[in-house]
Amino acid sequence: MKKIIQFFKESYAELAKVVWPSKEDVISSTKVVIFSTVAVALVLGLIDFLLVLGIEAVFK
Repeated sequence: MKKIIQFFKESYAELAKVVWPSKEDVISSTKVVIFSTVAVALVLGLIDFLLVLGIEAVFK
């Protein structure tokens, strides 16, 4: 039981050292992630579309 209590005390001490990002930083990072996800999805969708067209052309 003593080790569990020590674990939580040390965990709390480490969390006190964390420098949390500001709201603006979080919003900015979220925008970058969403934009990157959409861009990659569009590129992969285009590649898939072109591959399907190519395969259909070969097998027709």
